[in-house]
Amino acid sequence: MTIRVIIADDQDIIRAGLTTILDGQPGIEVVGQAADGNEAVALARRLRPDVCLFDIRMPHLDGVEATRLLAGPDVEDPLAVVVITTFDTDDHVSGALKAGARGFLLKDAGPALLVQAVHAAAEGDALIAPSVTARLLTCFADSASSSKRTGPLVALTDREEEVALTVAQGLTNSEIADELHISLSTVKFHLASLMNKIGARNRVQIAIWAYETRRVRP
Repeated sequence: MTIRVIIADDQDIIRAGLTTILDGQPGIEVVGQAADGNEAVALARRLRPDVCLFDIRMPHLDGVEATRLLAGPDVEDPLAVVVITTFDTDDHVSGALKAGARGFLLKDAGPALLVQAVHAAAEGDALIAPSVTARLLTCFADSASSSKRTGPLVALTDREEEVALTVAQGLTNSEIADELHISLSTVKFHLASLMNKIGARNRVQIAIWAYETRRVRP
């Protein structure tokens, strides 16, 4: 099945480059482009792509707010958003992920990581650029010491606790299955149960929750 992607970036050359890379991959098709955040949100709502690839800094509406409108906690049927940018400050990264993004990449990440992030987002996984992961997780862990974090709505099982830890470590569903010696369908079952119990919309929010509740420390 072809992964349908839209790209939003205010620079023509960036949009053209990303389109060339993704259209050159089997099983991926760029179905739309936008030059600003408002246009990106309207396009995404009309086309309902499998993955939205958004720049952080765009005219009229930035990538974080566009992500929140399409994938935030109040969105009934959220889309998969991957944020790609030249800026890797903590505010940008954590803001995008908390807004509902399923991935965060720098524009110098390279074609292979870009394609991997698109596939991961389409499959419900998440990918964060390795260059920012360690600092990002430290940021989340540090924030927990100054804020009161809520626990799960219902007590987690031992297996759900294990799944939460592996998600926070950045493992994909297949890697979790191998790590815990369980089937892929069992991983998906535990992820769904875990998200329901802690009020998370996706696996990135599971990872954030695990660090903010001090279950995992960098």
